[in-house]
Amino acid sequence: MPNRRRFLSLAGLAGLAGAAACAVRGERASANPYYQGPVTDHFDGTRFFNPDGMDPRGFGDLLRWQLGGGKATWPEGVAVRQAAPAAEVSDLRVTMVGHASMLLQVAGRNLLLDPVWSKRVSPLSFAGPARVTAPGIAFDTLPRIDAVLVSHNHYDHLDVETLDRLHARFGMPILVPLGNDAIIRDRTPGADVRTADWSEALEVAGLTVRLAPCHHWSARGARDRSMALWAAFLVETPVGRVFHVGDTGFDGGRPYRGLPETRLAILPIGAYAPRWFMEPQHQDPAQAVEGFALSGARHAVGHHWGTFQLTNEARDEPPALLRRALDAKGIDPARFRPLAPGEAWDVPA
Repeated sequence: MPNRRRFLSLAGLAGLAGAAACAVRGERASANPYYQGPVTDHFDGTRFFNPDGMDPRGFGDLLRWQLGGGKATWPEGVAVRQAAPAAEVSDLRVTMVGHASMLLQVAGRNLLLDPVWSKRVSPLSFAGPARVTAPGIAFDTLPRIDAVLVSHNHYDHLDVETLDRLHARFGMPILVPLGNDAIIRDRTPGADVRTADWSEALEVAGLTVRLAPCHHWSARGARDRSMALWAAFLVETPVGRVFHVGDTGFDGGRPYRGLPETRLAILPIGAYAPRWFMEPQHQDPAQAVEGFALSGARHAVGHHWGTFQLTNEARDEPPALLRRALDAKGIDPARFRPLAPGEAWDVPA
């Protein structure tokens, strides 16, 4: 029974795995409820895809993983000292909320990245991965928010309840890849949602936000696999560029090649085990370090660890493996920091 409960809590609930049945590539195509547009090199008229990339594993492999054991035991709760963010920051500061949610304060603007304040990352309020840490910033202490960036529609990144709360309080623009706007407007019809394709740019709060390719997929339910796009963000600011990746497989380093000079890269380092199952969608810490080196960024933040248990690795393993990979590459660990919830970093110039 424990294995069965674990499967039921994850299959189709965590954004990581989405709806397992729809991961089978040969499934019958259905109309796209989120987006209609021309065929491109990453959209076939119904679904988005990674050009020359790897497909996510199918339902049989999900069962093999979930019933195969090897999952580390996480603590039920981890104490957090919540940050009290400033109203604004003139240079560049990142404060970790938890998992992939961060407050990016840059040149007097306040941006939220993949904000999730909900207890669970699931379509259900009573099942699915739950927090082991409180949010690193209490919702009521947030400063003015100028814009929100949402990388894709998995539940650990696109939380409609949190976006609804943010809209009610700040009414700020929400920047998303193609198709994700429909999901947000369905919950919050008055939301100012702005959408773009890979390589397109959006202007917000005096900043330019360009969407960039990454290697992932999307799903909210059992019949919408890859019908909304996923993306990284390159934010051009007066104090330097910030490259934010919500989720990605390493894909031979392609998400990191050809970037312009970047002051800060925000990179996922967790939810990677077992590798045979997670490789198409989540890089591991060593690959994050390789991506950091390929990107040419001067500094990096490691995220996507320590808040929701989505995969097999122990809670504290990603930062430990990150440090080991940095040492192996001769990179000063002060340049690539795995922030814990409530931790803030004033990124060096």
